[in-house]
Amino acid sequence: MIALLVVIGCALAVYLLAHPRIASGFKVLLLTAPPVAGVVWLLVEVYERRFTAGVVVAVFVVVLIALVGLLAHPRLPTWSKMIVFGTVPVAALAWLLIVTADDTLKDPGEDPCSMYYGGTGGSKAFPPQAYCRYEDGSTHDLATGTQFVFWVCFAISLALLSIGLWQAVRHPRTLMGQLRSEMGQASRGTL
Repeated sequence: MIALLVVIGCALAVYLLAHPRIASGFKVLLLTAPPVAGVVWLLVEVYERRFTAGVVVAVFVVVLIALVGLLAHPRLPTWSKMIVFGTVPVAALAWLLIVTADDTLKDPGEDPCSMYYGGTGGSKAFPPQAYCRYEDGSTHDLATGTQFVFWVCFAISLALLSIGLWQAVRHPRTLMGQLRSEMGQASRGTL
């Protein structure tokens, strides 16, 4: 059942991206809001962290403005604008893999630190790091390759989103133009 919902969601995403009458700003909103809403729901309902959920919503609004500004940038080629739609999910997945690498939620003695390295697992959310701590105080990093992938994707995403945010601040009218349908602008002769 979940696989069917994923296939339907992917088909809807492709349809939205290909449909010419839907403004690109709304396409970005419709494609990025559901995962963020899921994270916010988890933070509020499951973990009872309302402040963190508020920070996530605020960051999402800034990133959304940056994404729409990036799409409105007149001089960047399309392939460079689309890179951010690959690097952001990869960075998020790499972050998740890093912070869960110690896997301390398993039964005691079954996490990788106690099974393979003889230590206790620990992790930090940002900068993402998972490690094994030994009795003598030394540490052993877990998922170092994944950390590299995270930082590369994070840097590329940050650079592209900074360009988009700069475009949105410099030219707010182009930002608003991304929220209007291109077909409607063409019929009014304002394109």
